[in-house]
Amino acid sequence: MKKNILLVVNPISGAIDKSEFIEAVTFFATQENLNLIIYSTSGKDDIEKIQALYTLHQPQRILIAGGDGTIKIVAEAMKEKDVILGILPAGSANGLATDLDLPLALEESIVLAFSEHYIEVDAISINGEMCLHLSDIGLNADLIKNYEKSSVRGKLGYVIQAFNTLIDLGDPFKATIVANNKKLISNARMIVIANATKYGTGVVINPNGIINDGKFELVILKNLDLFVFAEIITGNIPINSEDVEVISTDKATITTNFRVSLQIDGEYCGTVNQLDITTLSKHIKIAMK
Repeated sequence: MKKNILLVVNPISGAIDKSEFIEAVTFFATQENLNLIIYSTSGKDDIEKIQALYTLHQPQRILIAGGDGTIKIVAEAMKEKDVILGILPAGSANGLATDLDLPLALEESIVLAFSEHYIEVDAISINGEMCLHLSDIGLNADLIKNYEKSSVRGKLGYVIQAFNTLIDLGDPFKATIVANNKKLISNARMIVIANATKYGTGVVINPNGIINDGKFELVILKNLDLFVFAEIITGNIPINSEDVEVISTDKATITTNFRVSLQIDGEYCGTVNQLDITTLSKHIKIAMK
């Protein structure tokens, strides 16, 4: 009896035509005598539809052709299931794939996606929403909001919106952070909630992060003038600077003095003035070398 494999495709992520991905996975599945089920996300009830497909077909593995947002959808759908996820990077910024050093070449990523080896990675719960990679409040979340409204996609779109976001920069917010039985009050331009080490652009924001250590880091960026921001986007975060503070913990609350933008795994999530954050230890399995 053929084993079932589910391929979840985000048709619009990264402004990339996914027909090549579908054809390549279909060919591989045929060669390996696997029964392939294909699901394209629509942005409407995707989690429930993926869960229904899993119940119906009981796939041995789920492949994901998309970016961090698509991986997050599948992980949320499978949060109580024992199934390995295979990642085919196809987003605007493939943060999780970059952080795990997964191959970007299609043929190589397909072979790896079917590997019997896997890593169990943590997730983070942010106000009940799952984060697999990097989330933040403040400047970068404003950038994501502007990017989602823009017609220019890809890394060029990010660069353009980074410039526009800096031009419109408002006042810093005051954050009250409770973690490790301590309280910290600080002005900030941006606070990163980091399960991983770097953004999909390759910029390292959390150099000491480990994706399966049962903890996450809060990276507090107190000052983001043009000089500091330039250091960050060129991959030189001034981690020892007075402008940056890092807290490692498995649980935290953040309260801000006014509502600030929030993004989770590259998706804009509106504005918030309180975050309740906990670690979901070794929450999902991802195919690795």
